[in-house]
Amino acid sequence: MSIQEQIKEVVTTHRVVLFMKGTKQFPQCGFSARAVQILQNAGCNDFVTVNVLENDEVRQGIKEYSNWPTIPQLYVNGEFLGGSDIMMEMFEAGELEEALKA
Repeated sequence: MSIQEQIKEVVTTHRVVLFMKGTKQFPQCGFSARAVQILQNAGCNDFVTVNVLENDEVRQGIKEYSNWPTIPQLYVNGEFLGGSDIMMEMFEAGELEEALKA
């Protein structure tokens, strides 16, 4: 199974997936920590995280999968929503909660 197929399986198997540096409990960068905090503030605690620091193939592969150059990356119901800045904008506009409910 290619890395792209593995990524697709993860994002379609789980309702909410955050590709990040570190883990939900121990984020390894400020943007990843912010993304976790945004999700928790939006009332989402059942999200799955993928630590891209554990696998360079995943770290590069997710950027190609989404055609988005930075990490973290949030997927809800298999759809790429964006990184921490977009997550914050969506949260402030009330759109993130709506996306998480869908």
